[in-house]
Amino acid sequence: MTAAPLSSSGSAAPSVAFEDYSLYSNLSDDELLQLAVERSLTDLHCNTANANTVAAAAMPPHPPNSTGLNPAARDYNQPRHSSHNPPANHSSHNPPANHSSHNPPANHSSHNPPANHSSHNPPANHSSHNPPPAEAAAHYSSPNPPSEKPPDPKTFDGTISRFMTGSGKRMIAYRKHDGNLVHIRPEPQEEEEPLFKAIRVGDVGAVRTLLMVPGTNLMLPSKPGWLAIHEAAWYGQDTCLTVLLSAQPGIINKRTAHGETALLLAVSSVQLRCIQVLLERGADTNISSHDRDTPLYKACERNNPAMVALLLNHGVTVNTHCVLGWTALQEAVCQNNVEICEMLLKAGAKHSLTNVYGISPLFSAAQIGQIAVLRFLIKHGADVNSEAADGATALYEAAKNGHEEVVELLLSQKADPNKPGKTGLLPLHIAAQRGSNTIVSMLIQATSKARVRRAGISPLHLAAECNRNDVMEALIEAGFDVNDQLSKERSKLYEDRRSTALYFSVINNNIDAVQMLLAAGADPNLDLFRPLMVAARQGCIQTVTLLVEHGADINASIPTHPTTFPAVYMFCMKYLPMFKYLLDQGGCAHTCFDCFYGSQPHPPIKTTRSERGVYFDSDHQNTPQTRGVQFCEMISAPSISRWAGPIIDILLDYVGHVTLCSRLMEHLNSYSDWSVIKDKAAPPRSLLQLCRMQIVQCVQHRHLKRLPLPGGLIRFLKHQEAPLDD
Repeated sequence: MTAAPLSSSGSAAPSVAFEDYSLYSNLSDDELLQLAVERSLTDLHCNTANANTVAAAAMPPHPPNSTGLNPAARDYNQPRHSSHNPPANHSSHNPPANHSSHNPPANHSSHNPPANHSSHNPPANHSSHNPPPAEAAAHYSSPNPPSEKPPDPKTFDGTISRFMTGSGKRMIAYRKHDGNLVHIRPEPQEEEEPLFKAIRVGDVGAVRTLLMVPGTNLMLPSKPGWLAIHEAAWYGQDTCLTVLLSAQPGIINKRTAHGETALLLAVSSVQLRCIQVLLERGADTNISSHDRDTPLYKACERNNPAMVALLLNHGVTVNTHCVLGWTALQEAVCQNNVEICEMLLKAGAKHSLTNVYGISPLFSAAQIGQIAVLRFLIKHGADVNSEAADGATALYEAAKNGHEEVVELLLSQKADPNKPGKTGLLPLHIAAQRGSNTIVSMLIQATSKARVRRAGISPLHLAAECNRNDVMEALIEAGFDVNDQLSKERSKLYEDRRSTALYFSVINNNIDAVQMLLAAGADPNLDLFRPLMVAARQGCIQTVTLLVEHGADINASIPTHPTTFPAVYMFCMKYLPMFKYLLDQGGCAHTCFDCFYGSQPHPPIKTTRSERGVYFDSDHQNTPQTRGVQFCEMISAPSISRWAGPIIDILLDYVGHVTLCSRLMEHLNSYSDWSVIKDKAAPPRSLLQLCRMQIVQCVQHRHLKRLPLPGGLIRFLKHQEAPLDD
């Protein structure tokens, strides 16, 4: 230890720091750790900076929680089998993670038991070969040293917690209910029984000697419920196994606490010689564990043809289901092992059996892209239109996961591409969504467009939503209508009630896709909330320009949020160049100056749509009339009012004689530099302006460039040139 961790960072006196260092300098790391944890957990009254710093430096990475258990630590009251766990890659019964629609629930993600009681592991007290080292005597100078003897766990009134230090040392702490520490020490290790130790190391002589000792009981289990025969089978000690069975043949089918036989453990740890010994001596091949795992299933999971052949030669049942309904054949399919699949089918395995999710072996092969076993199953008569419980087909899953060879094979075997999944989507839909251009090209030829329309959504929608531009191009070339709209049911799934592929591309700000759709004839005016409004709200002038050039209605309104002026103006008042562009392209300006109140005082701004939507007509006092939001109300919003002057100034260039209402006058009067704008609006307007407005009104903006007029005059009419007298 160094002095650095013990240095004081608070107001502690230097003498205290020096004194602590001198006291702790002779302690071992374990002793210092024990003292540090003890101080950090119990001594609420001893708050010196040095003690806190020592505790912070020596505490394990995760302090114990309120229940006395470190969240990151294992509970050592449970069996510890970490040194004998089967490889992690054997949780092969789960479909891939991206097959969420057919995956078992998260808590069933593996057919192996949970880690803290793994059924294939030897007892915890066999995890160490050496007895615990003798504890060195420690002389504590702490005012609250722990007691010399630990409390009796059976009578202790408090919480017993176990945790592991950063260096891997296992500790046990006794604390009162108020959190005060009573005792802390390294966790004691149990001595391994001689018979189990001899079996583990393969000492046959010692095993024979121990069996001759009076009182040796082969039926006495170790702590997790393993017998000596289980230990021998797991570690592959076939000679020891033979000796044990010769001494007591009746133990051959005995099971562990979790239901495993010696045969199942030997298969799980791939011990061929032990499997041979057990089978020759009559071990039952069909006894399953509590999780209903059989030796044959485990042999397929371990992807070992030799073990499978041994079991089949001794009459094992081939169609037994595990806890989630998987058969040995389905597990062999997941391993893509044609040899094992062939052996199982010859032994009577059925390829039509499904698990609890309705998944057949062929479906699993298509789902995870195992082309070799898929060909094998099809050759032996498996149904290519196999469906899961939710209606998804093998072709749908293959398209979903991008398995091109599988899709090609299934289509060549007449798999039906017009069967939808539970959401009504076809394989073509899901392939377009995932962006697999090759698979989309294969499915386009086989899919009925009438069946696509019945789904209420086009593959173009999904490709546009996911920015799959290549797929969109292929679909457009194949003749899919760029103006197909979502069905009402699917449109309601979106808050903005979108309906076209163009809307998806605009809201994704995918300019290339927008250009592609518009060039193919997409109508920008089909959606309830127009794509032009979306582009203006996003401030994308390039998309706005594309939409306007292809006929987007600048003066459209929003039925659900009516306004007395073009609704698109609400989204571009802060972007004056875009605002001016829309006015240049034919946006209506005079409606911005229409006000119900005129020069009369305006009531307070309404904050809700119900308040804004009703007023009483002056001629019919008792007849409520509905109207939309007025421009003067919209421009009075706090986020926009600072731009009121420039906005009104631009609008005046696009109108003739207008009268500013009292609300607009209030805005112009609020800033002295805006007084010139009031003068600009005062009648009469210039003859030049009135002529320009009259010509534009008669000819319409889009026809101006066709007029037989000089270019300078055309630019003036389009507000692209300074006044002519300049």
